[in-house]
Amino acid sequence: MENQVLTPHVYWAQRHRELYLRVELSDVQNPAISITENVLHFKAQGHGAKGDNVYEFHLEFLDLVKPEEEERLNKLRLESEGSPETLTNLRKGYLFMYNLVQFLGFSWIFVNLTVRFCILGKESFYDTFHTVADMMYFCQMLAVVETINAAIGVTTSPVLPSLIQLLGRNFILFIIFGTMEEMQNKAVVFFVFYLWSAIEIFRYSFYMLTCIDMDWKVLTWLRYTLWIPLYPLGCLAEAISVIQSIPIFNETGRFSFMLPYPLKIKVRFSFFLQIYLIMIFLGLYINFRHLYKQRRRRYGQKKKKIH
Repeated sequence: MENQVLTPHVYWAQRHRELYLRVELSDVQNPAISITENVLHFKAQGHGAKGDNVYEFHLEFLDLVKPEEEERLNKLRLESEGSPETLTNLRKGYLFMYNLVQFLGFSWIFVNLTVRFCILGKESFYDTFHTVADMMYFCQMLAVVETINAAIGVTTSPVLPSLIQLLGRNFILFIIFGTMEEMQNKAVVFFVFYLWSAIEIFRYSFYMLTCIDMDWKVLTWLRYTLWIPLYPLGCLAEAISVIQSIPIFNETGRFSFMLPYPLKIKVRFSFFLQIYLIMIFLGLYINFRHLYKQRRRRYGQKKKKIH
């Protein structure tokens, strides 16, 4: 019994000088596409109406077709595997889900801290770490994806500002707070976490709506304006946490080490923390400059009237 030839669904669209064909197959492998005289030949392995099979068809045109250069057929093969529109939609869907998860995570932290403060007042400051640290760990580890996206071109954001924020926050979270139990009960943890989450809920919600081509003017203004007071306050809170941790690191000797013979000098970790204090404000300058440029591009500068 001869094997039955399976023909995929083929959709035709035509303009004055252009002809479009869409072959309804997914997961296409090894497409063979050629033109001989007035016939287009197509054969490929893919998933169609009859499942995973080999599909083929021959489409005869009314007039002879002049075959173009080999590049045209290569382009046709490339488009059959994945059109630019499909790749763009996949990219938008991926970024939408990433921003949605981050938005939900930071929103949970922000709402949790706000409600606890309204109920407990200042007493809520001292157990902030034990209440929301797990979620903050998750969000900050997931933020690595953001830097990778910028590095490989998934997003157009520059790598340096994203990397500075990632390393700076994770240093505070994992080293200053995470390794020192004495720091976990301090009020500064509340202010660091609260300011981080306040910044991110507007940033991630803005990016999330951008992925679906929505522009809410109020949210856009908040995204490009709130960083002006919040970023310096966040860096100030981080600097205070570093300053408060220096005596604790000196007392415990954690992460301190002795230089080898013949120096035999003890290098305290607090020495690196003092250097890091300078780097905090250097990073603030770099990110502040980047965000200012973004805001200026978004809203422009008011032109001065010439009299």
